[in-house]
Amino acid sequence: MTAQGDAAGLVREIVLSLVDDHDQVSVESTEEGDSTIIEIHVSPDDVGKVIGRQGRIIKSIRTLVRAVSSYSSGSRIEVEVVD
Repeated sequence: MTAQGDAAGLVREIVLSLVDDHDQVSVESTEEGDSTIIEIHVSPDDVGKVIGRQGRIIKSIRTLVRAVSSYSSGSRIEVEVVD
C-alpha cells in the first residue's frame, strides 16, 4: 500500500470515530503535481466535530498525516475538510 493510501485510511478511521453520521463520510485522495490532497467530506452537522475548537482536531489530523507521509515516502500530503 502507498503512503497516500495509508494516510487516507488513517484519516478515514479518525473521522469515523469523530462523527455521528457515518454514512456521509467520504475521504478522497487526489494527486496534484508532487503533492497529494486528501479531501474529507462529512455531513454539515459534523464539520465542527472534525475541525474542533480553534481547529485543534484538524491540526492534529494534519500532523499525523505529515508524520505518515514523511516516514513512508517523503511526498507532501495535505488534508482539507470539504462540506
